Amino acid sequence: MTRVVSTDGTAIVFERTGSGPALILVDGAMCGMTFGPSAKLAKVLSPHFTVYRYDRRGRGASGDTQPYSVEREVEDIAALIAHAGGSASLLGLSSGGALALHAAASGLPVVQVVAYEPPYVGEEGAAGAEAHEPRLRQLVAEGKRGSAITYFMRDMVKAPAFVPVMMRLMPWIWGKLVAVAHTLPYDAAVMTEFRIPRARFATIDRRVLVLNGSKTDPRLKTAARGVAATIRGAAHEELAGQTHNVSPAALAPAVMRFAAAAPARS
Repeated sequence: MTRVVSTDGTAIVFERTGSGPALILVDGAMCGMTFGPSAKLAKVLSPHFTVYRYDRRGRGASGDTQPYSVEREVEDIAALIAHAGGSASLLGLSSGGALALHAAASGLPVVQVVAYEPPYVGEEGAAGAEAHEPRLRQLVAEGKRGSAITYFMRDMVKAPAFVPVMMRLMPWIWGKLVAVAHTLPYDAAVMTEFRIPRARFATIDRRVLVLNGSKTDPRLKTAARGVAATIRGAAHEELAGQTHNVSPAALAPAVMRFAAAAPARS
């Protein structure tokens, strides 16, 4: 593993594997290089891309300079793109998909974006969507990291009540979640009150593919279609049999098909 230094001096740790066009994996909430889908995704994509997977700020060995802002996370991606040679494609999962789209909207030298289920579930007027970030910050400030995870799972993600209980019974997983629970407000900020930032995303002029699973929450299906409809020329695809916890083996072929369909550069 190595690192880049972001604009504000924050060290961002990453791992590079494979060969081919640069592809940066952008994780969702609480995931990183030691927990989540990025390792398996990198393995199946590395024969086709030079894959960069990294710990978002506040996670793993990456720094966590305060105060946090979404713009700083976009600068982190910019530093990775510069290291990758000046341009790269982005593959983001869940809130990482939203962050990847923010990066494209910021005018970074992004070739294309694949976003899997950016969770804009507030589109249907879910009560209290605007309260998530302050509540998460309050719980973290009070040192209640476990409660922050439970709030995220039950109140934000709307997972069944038994899910956080089961997670607590798996200390090898729960410990990793607790270690990065302080970054949950960051993901809430990225998600802009869980409503699609339509004016911002409408400015994206890169190739975009928005994906969702056929067995996922109906709200996530609606969100994926809404994001694709907002971005001019964006494609939408549904992956058969997949949920929000998408299989790398199912996601990778869609990414490769989309990359292969890119028009040749003059």
